[in-house]
Amino acid sequence: MPGKNVFATLLGIVAVGAGIGILAALLQYWGNPGNMGICVACFERDIAGAMGLHRAAVVQYLRPEIIGFVLGSLGAAVLFGDFRPRAGSAPIVRFFLGVFAMIGALVFLGCPWRALLRLAGGDGSALFGLLGLVAGVGLGTLFLKGGYNLGRAQKTHFSVGLLMPLFMAGLLLLMFLYPQLPGEPQSGVLFYSLKGPGAMHAPLIVSLLVGLAVGFAAQRSRFCTMGAFRDLILFGQKHLLLGVVALLAFAFAANLVLGQFNPGFEGQPVAHTMQLWNFLGMALAGLAFALAGGCPGRQLFLAGEGDGDAAVFVLGMIFGAALAHNFGLASSPKGIGPNGLAAVAVGFAFCVFVGLTMRKQSA
Repeated sequence: MPGKNVFATLLGIVAVGAGIGILAALLQYWGNPGNMGICVACFERDIAGAMGLHRAAVVQYLRPEIIGFVLGSLGAAVLFGDFRPRAGSAPIVRFFLGVFAMIGALVFLGCPWRALLRLAGGDGSALFGLLGLVAGVGLGTLFLKGGYNLGRAQKTHFSVGLLMPLFMAGLLLLMFLYPQLPGEPQSGVLFYSLKGPGAMHAPLIVSLLVGLAVGFAAQRSRFCTMGAFRDLILFGQKHLLLGVVALLAFAFAANLVLGQFNPGFEGQPVAHTMQLWNFLGMALAGLAFALAGGCPGRQLFLAGEGDGDAAVFVLGMIFGAALAHNFGLASSPKGIGPNGLAAVAVGFAFCVFVGLTMRKQSA
C-alpha cells in the first residue's frame, strides 16, 4: 500500500516504544509475572516447557504474546507489501547464535526487553544486565567493523516464509484444543505450570491481542533494542534508541500508576543479585544478538515477514531454553545455575570464533 510509514518516523518509533512499555506493565497487572509483562526469552523458554522440551515444572506455558508477535508482523508485512520470503544465510550459525543468546539471557533471567522492564519496576540489578547488553553489542560492532558478515539471504519460495507463522498458528490451535485443566499439569500434548512464573499469565485472548498489536507496530517501525545500541555505536544514530528510552520511561510511569514500582536489589521477582553474572549473561546475549542481526523480539518480527534465517534463530533460542533447563545452565532467584559458568564461557568462545572467522571474502 502506498503512503508514508508513520511508524518509522521519529514520533512513530517513540509511540511504539511507549506503547510496548505501557502494554507490558498492563500485562503484568493482568496476571503476567512480576517485571515480566513481556520477555521474549522467558516466554520462549515457557513455550519450550509447554511442548515438553524441558521439564522445569514452574516454567511451562504456551505464551500467546510470542504467537501474536509473529502473526501480527505477518499481517503488517502482507498488508504493506513487506512480506519477502528469504533464507539461506548461514542457518546453522544462526541456530547456535540463538542457542547461546538464550543461555546468556537465562543466566541474567531476561531478554533486553525484560531488562528494561525490570529497571522500570525498580529492580536495580537490571542495570548490570543493561550494561552487559551494551558491552556485548559493542563487542559485536567491533566484529562488524572488521568485516564480519553472515552473507546475504536469497529470495526463496513463498512457502518457506510462511513456515514460522504456520508453526505459531499451530501452537495457538493446540492451546484451544488442549486448554489448561484446573489442577492438572498436562492437557493433551501440552504441559502447564501449576505454580511459579509459568502459572502466572494474563487471559489468553488479552495476551494474544497485545502480541498481535505489538507485532504489527514493531514490524512497521523496525523496533529493536540491540539495533538501537548498534546504530548508536556504529553510526551515532539515535532513532531506534529513542524508542527504547520511551519503552523504559512509559513502563516506569505505568508501574507507578499501577502500584507495581518496588525499588531495590533484594527480593525482586524472578531475579538474582549475582551482579557479575547479570552482566556477563547479558553481555553474551548482546554479542549473539549483534552477530545475528537483531534482538529476540526483532527476530520474531523478521520471521513474521518471511525471513527464514530469523526463524532459524528463533528455533535456536527455543532449543537453547531446553538445554539451559535440562543441563543446569539457567539461573534462578538463588543465583547462577551449577553449569552456567561453563556455558557462558563456551558461548563467548563460540561467538568470538564466529566473529573472527566469518568475514566478507575479498574478490
